[in-house]
This record gives sequence, C-alpha cells and structure tokens, in this order.
Amino acid sequence: MEAESKIHPLAIVHENAKIGKNVEIGPFAVIGENVEIDDGTRVEPHAVITGWTKIGKDCVIFPGASIGAEPQDLKFVGEKSYVYIGDRTKVREYATIHRACGAEEETRIGNDCLLMAYTHVAHNAMIGNNVIMANNASVAGHVIVEDRAVLGGFAGVHQFVKIGRNAMVGGFSKLVQDVVPYTIVDGRPANVCGLNSVGIARAGISVSSRKAIKQAYKILYRSGLKLAQAISVIEQEVDSCAEVEHFLRFLRNADRGICRENHEGNN
Repeated sequence: MEAESKIHPLAIVHENAKIGKNVEIGPFAVIGENVEIDDGTRVEPHAVITGWTKIGKDCVIFPGASIGAEPQDLKFVGEKSYVYIGDRTKVREYATIHRACGAEEETRIGNDCLLMAYTHVAHNAMIGNNVIMANNASVAGHVIVEDRAVLGGFAGVHQFVKIGRNAMVGGFSKLVQDVVPYTIVDGRPANVCGLNSVGIARAGISVSSRKAIKQAYKILYRSGLKLAQAISVIEQEVDSCAEVEHFLRFLRNADRGICRENHEGNN
C-alpha cells in the first residue's frame, strides 16, 4: 500500500489488496484480498468492497455501499468473476454492485457515473459513461445502459434489456423492452413519451444531427411502418451522421423489441 494513502486504523484492508496513491479509506470499511483501488479514490465508513473488483481514479464510495459481492443468481457456483468501475464515478449510500455470473465474466460501470442511494447493478450488467441512476433504480442481470442515459428513482429494468444513449427513464418505470437512444420513456410497462430533446442538446450534439435524430424518430414512431421497414426508410431518407448510425445499429440489435410510443402528438 502506498505511503501517501490515508487508511483509518479501524478499516479492515487485506494485506494483498492493491491501494493506489492518495486513497482515503474510512473507519469500518472492509477491503478484500483481490480488490484494486486506483489513485485518489475515497472509500467512506462501512463500505464493503470484495471479490475481484477494480475501482478507477478519483471515485467516491459512500457509507454502506457494497461492491463485488456474489451475484444473486442460482447458477453461480463460486467462479472467479469481476467488477470494474471507471474513473470519477460516485456510488452513494447502500448501493449494491454485484460481480458477474460465469467464469471470467464481468460487471462493468464506466467513467463519471452517479449511482444514487440504494441503487442496484446486477451481475453481468454493462453501464456506460456519464450514466445517472436515481435513488432505488435497479438493473437486472445482463442489462446494458449506454452513455449519458438517466434512470429515474425506483425504475426497474428486466434482465437483458438495453437502454440507449441519451435516453431518459421516468421514475417507477417498468422496463421489459429496449429503450431506443435519445428517447424518454415512462410507465408500467414503459412507453415512449417523445424525444429527450433537452438531454440531446446538453450532450453537445449538433443542430444538424438533432434534426436528423428527430426525422428518424418520426419515421420509426409516426409512420405506421413495422420496425424492419422503418429501418430501411431511415437508411434511405435521413442524412447520415454518427448519431443516426448509432440509432440504426441499436434498432437492428433490439432483440427484446423496443418500447413503443404512448400516444400520438409528442414532439
């Protein structure tokens, strides 16, 4: 362990744990044998980090958080699996992040995320960069959440569901199908309410790309076409840009089907 780190004498840190420079570990925190914590990260009192877990630089793990515990999956038989958390991510009070099910598999959370109190990230989930999960939001096993998505409080996400880039999920929503990038969804089960225009603008997406996204959205949700037909029309009629290409890739890989629009006339 680096001399520059500040480890409280009442913390329990395994001698084989790898602790970087300027790491702070508070009283009664527990750090397991196979844990790696990179420079500048702060682990607050009573947090538990175990399993084969690697946490990046300048993260904050708040009191009571549990990271790297065994997955809540009956198929799990004690195999070696991982949790990876990127840089500058904050994990708030009593959040739980479980390691993967399956030998050498991983649960991964990106950079600059905020997981608020009591959130849950299940085994094999993949959370992108700049994702916000509000209080008590939960994602089940194998869920994918792309960059800059926002999940409202108490949202529940079914296993294997994908949530697209810059999407926003309303509080208490029940997600059983994929959420198309750049959209807002809400309800039980969740339906599309419109484009996440504010989130798209804040993400720095250009005006021309935003117009193309809106055109693609209208073809998908307002034309009455089936999904495969809508994809074909978007390919032919909408100007290509990185955002539209991502939109199309997502639709082609929406194995669970997509959330449909709640009613006509939005955006």
